[in-house]
Amino acid sequence: MSNEIAPLEKNFNIGGDLPVNRLGYGAMRITGKGIWGPPKDKDEAIRVLKRAVELGVNFIDTADSYGPYISEELIAEALYPYPSDLVIGTKGGLLRTGPDQWPINSSPEHLKEALEGSLKRLKLDKIDLYQLHRIDPNVPAEKSFEFLKQAQLDGKIKHIGLSEVDIEDIRKAQEFFEVVSVQNMYSVDNRKWEGVLEYCEENNIAFIPWFPLNAGNVAAQEKLQVVAEKYGATVHQVALSWLFNHSPNILLIPGTSSVEHLEENMKAASIVLNAEDIDELDGISPPVS
Repeated sequence: MSNEIAPLEKNFNIGGDLPVNRLGYGAMRITGKGIWGPPKDKDEAIRVLKRAVELGVNFIDTADSYGPYISEELIAEALYPYPSDLVIGTKGGLLRTGPDQWPINSSPEHLKEALEGSLKRLKLDKIDLYQLHRIDPNVPAEKSFEFLKQAQLDGKIKHIGLSEVDIEDIRKAQEFFEVVSVQNMYSVDNRKWEGVLEYCEENNIAFIPWFPLNAGNVAAQEKLQVVAEKYGATVHQVALSWLFNHSPNILLIPGTSSVEHLEENMKAASIVLNAEDIDELDGISPPVS
């Protein structure tokens, strides 16, 4: 009997009506050091965005805080007018005060400014997926949710998602609008949010891991190295493949500023791990439910 597992469905319908390739692209890294200012090589950043679409990416994740603003501006410069099937998800709720500094501000006033800015920079009348970057501990969550719901009613947002939230947060938000995506830190070696992932899968909510390679730290995992050698793949490719196989609602958004690295990442979905390898990789980080 074969020990291989059939590849999972390679597409997911965000909100039930936005079909996307589950291997997308995260556009945080096309900015400067510390996610601050313009990229070192703007031409390469433009090439990365165009090549991603050529390779079948039709889901790009960004945020107004990436740069700030730079990522959204480059997406529009590279890809506008957009392919008809391209879904751009962006986020609001963080301020930038310097490199690697991310103060939270999810007040309705700031979210209004952030949303209007994203619409303008991305050259869109409506954003397909708008995600609350963080729930603000200094602002009642209901206020942020009420703003997002009204923006949706006003036709500026199609679907709404959340980031770095627990199940209670999701349920509270669901009292105001349908939550179609959750973007939490998650990787083969960091499964703190396993319970949230399971809740999302049960409720057909897209789960979008940020730091899917744990900022490259997965390379230190010996089990990943062994499996990667077996498949003639890189450690990063196997780490992404594990995520792709782990749950059918996971949308991958590995980010890079290099076309070569982008092409390497895109091959991850074609790696078919067998059950033994998946079990081995599952043991890297016991899930926290």
